[in-house]
Amino acid sequence: MFEVQFREKNSKARLGKIETPHGLVETPAYVIVGTHAEVRCLSPSDLPRTKTQLIIANTYHLWQQLGDEGLESYAGLHAEMGWPGPIMTDSGGFQVFSLGFLLEQGLRRGQGRNANLRRKREEPANKPRSSLVRITPAGVYFKSSEEGAEESYLDAEISIKVQEQLGADIIVAFDEPTAPLADQAYVRAAMERTHAWAERSLEAKESRQALYGVVQGGGFEDLRAASAKTIGAMPFDGYAIGSTYGEAYGGTRAETGKMLDWSVPHLPEHKPRHLFGVGRIEDIFLGVEKGIDTFDCVIPTREARHGGIWTASGRFDIKKGAHRADEAVLDPACDCPVCGEMVLSREELHQLFKSKNPEAGRLATIHNVFFFNNLMIEIRQAIKAGSFDALKEEYLQRLVKIA
Repeated sequence: MFEVQFREKNSKARLGKIETPHGLVETPAYVIVGTHAEVRCLSPSDLPRTKTQLIIANTYHLWQQLGDEGLESYAGLHAEMGWPGPIMTDSGGFQVFSLGFLLEQGLRRGQGRNANLRRKREEPANKPRSSLVRITPAGVYFKSSEEGAEESYLDAEISIKVQEQLGADIIVAFDEPTAPLADQAYVRAAMERTHAWAERSLEAKESRQALYGVVQGGGFEDLRAASAKTIGAMPFDGYAIGSTYGEAYGGTRAETGKMLDWSVPHLPEHKPRHLFGVGRIEDIFLGVEKGIDTFDCVIPTREARHGGIWTASGRFDIKKGAHRADEAVLDPACDCPVCGEMVLSREELHQLFKSKNPEAGRLATIHNVFFFNNLMIEIRQAIKAGSFDALKEEYLQRLVKIA
């Protein structure tokens, strides 16, 4: 399934190929998020023009959306998306975290570590927050709302069955991620559940899909190492590492780097490694140099829909007044369909966003997805040429100047 083709001398960066029934993925690679079996704002005909290799869909949301009857007659993700290339699904485990600990701790996506910690200090002690999940050793019960009494149940066996019905090329063992603010006792318990569910996921799998195990352990060195050793010893086809989810949930980039140092050395060299939920430019270079092969993140698509444009010089907000009469293209160094073929100016895209034209999100998404996929091509070329460090410094210096 996976072959390492070249290793960089000064780091753990490497070139590889993941072979799937729907084609090859050259690594390191960015995995584009298609949560509900679609990449938001893009049509199937747009995707090949963005240099996308691999898409990841969300098992929990599709399971909730389709139900048992819908899954039984489901034509599969490839047919549903009109996408002939490789597809990956997560396990549904992220929602155990986002609908559980995240709500209990009063954290909010995208507000950053300081804002989340400030909210926790300022929140009245007598104002409880209700989790929408109930975690047991066997599996997890989800409520649709805080007031709702009806629960749906997901465990390792159901997660694997759903992913088999969805028909992705790469599927993931059921796991429980934890928030950066969780204490060590909770993280240990969640890690042990993840290990037990990993064994059950392996036993439940009946298809020929590639199955990845997940390393957890939060921000604790002993737990990360223990989890990587345990999961790494199981006969998975590849391994995913649950991240600290960056500043959006209270973590930091430095913590992500440490977590990779604690985890990667204990995973098999001859199998692919995926990093969940990480995808900024700085994070990609950090992950690649520490041995990560694939990344998934909503940054290219979600930020595009809200006017966040990524370029070789950093990120900017196209909706700001500074671009009202800006005749420059989005990125002079980019040859995506928007910059290279249409030669769309910042002024034109600014106006599309201001007028709430649906084309605004589509064009911004095409550019962002192309940019991150093209960045991975540059990284692969640099690794082979022995210039990875130089490329990293070039990008990081640009980001510092624009900050």
